[in-house]
Amino acid sequence: MAETAGQFEVVKSDEEWRKILTPEQYQVLRRHGTERPGSCALLKEHRAGTFSCAGCGQKLFVADRKFESGTGWPSFFAPLEGAVGSTVDDSLFMRRTEVHCNRCGGHLGHVFEDGPAPTGLRYCINGVALNFEPAADPT
Repeated sequence: MAETAGQFEVVKSDEEWRKILTPEQYQVLRRHGTERPGSCALLKEHRAGTFSCAGCGQKLFVADRKFESGTGWPSFFAPLEGAVGSTVDDSLFMRRTEVHCNRCGGHLGHVFEDGPAPTGLRYCINGVALNFEPAADPT
């Protein structure tokens, strides 16, 4: 992914990204790849908690905004305020809206207008681009 210095708070060289990410995370976050549908354990994650960027740790989504879309990727109806940005993606002979981490620019997935209330949006996110932290047990 091409990015200019200062565009994102977290900027690393390609070599630095390769050192801190798994090959699959690197392919998705830095090269706009897509994981195989149904291949991520986070697809079935239903505990309370927070999903963050696997590249930089920025908190992106909370579990109570996650829903089962049947697509094979974790889906959310809204990100945390200011956590993600978007760009037009004209690849694969179609126009989609790509979403990326606003802190490091890592590719997360795409957003579509076929989600549930209250937003009507479906953030279709590559699970490999996320880390999950369960909420603290209140007891």
